[in-house]
Amino acid sequence: MIKVGIIGAGRIGKVHATSISTQIGNAKVKTIADPFMNEELEDWAKGVGIEHAIKDYQEILADPEIDAVLICSPTDTHSSISVEAIKAGKHIFCEKPIDLSVAKIKEVVQALEESKVKLKYQVGFNRRFDHNFEAVREAVAEGKIGEPHIIKVTSRDPAPPPAEYVKSSGGMFLDMTIHDFDMVCFLAGCGVEEVYAKAAVLVDPEIGKAGDVDTAIVTMKMENGALAVIDNSREAVYGYDQRAEVFGSKGMVASSNDTASSAVISTTEGVTGEKPLYFFLERYMDSFTKEVKCFIEAIENDTEPPLGVLDGLKPVVIGLAAMKSVAENRPVKISEIEV
Repeated sequence: MIKVGIIGAGRIGKVHATSISTQIGNAKVKTIADPFMNEELEDWAKGVGIEHAIKDYQEILADPEIDAVLICSPTDTHSSISVEAIKAGKHIFCEKPIDLSVAKIKEVVQALEESKVKLKYQVGFNRRFDHNFEAVREAVAEGKIGEPHIIKVTSRDPAPPPAEYVKSSGGMFLDMTIHDFDMVCFLAGCGVEEVYAKAAVLVDPEIGKAGDVDTAIVTMKMENGALAVIDNSREAVYGYDQRAEVFGSKGMVASSNDTASSAVISTTEGVTGEKPLYFFLERYMDSFTKEVKCFIEAIENDTEPPLGVLDGLKPVVIGLAAMKSVAENRPVKISEIEV
């Protein structure tokens, strides 16, 4: 039994705590820590079988019974807590991004390299574990569509976040599109060489006033020669729009949105079906569980996790290149971003 500590009891911390407690039999959450721990959170923790609900995560790092930590705290704490957890000899699952700074991510890489204990470190890009995207990747990897030529990823949120949120999130490219950068690399089976991004504020003027964008198209040249396109919007009024397509020399593979049902009603008035599932908790809950299962299995079997720290670095570098492209209105080579 792998004993786990969770740092951060916000939305994603609760998701992982619940999935471990109810669906992952070879792991148990012993302690969850959050500086805003209160009676309500304590009651919730007890309800999902967590023994200890505390304020100071240092108690988790100091507990010799805890084998692994899940870092679900705010983004600006991920890299520093990662380094502390490495020094404490804990296996680590860190929510994306590890940091918004390449230099700070490299500090995590260095800490892992210097660790006297062999540790597992996995980054939380859950969409790789989604059943639709897994099927697309499998078709590409097995050569069913030949050599990839064009990759398309559509990712549109159902509603924009508050303008205050974007001020601390790192901006759309490092908060939202970062998943799509990882997905393009996952589907292509390689990294990115060059990025050209165009962005606008078309949804909420307050997002623009906060210094961010809410609509974007990003084109990329991949290391294998394929071309990729990502389109993003912070507001798709019909629901969470999550689709992907890979077109190749022998054919094409594409995935559609998940819906509550596949029923289509055809009458004299028209043909109608379900809207996409509303947001990420509805759409990706199974993938959140699966990624943590893979992390726990890597610890038990002493194998490498499916997404390591360097996999977590790549999408941040691509995001920084996209931001530079928008600012300078030109294509940006990945090599221009210092790593």
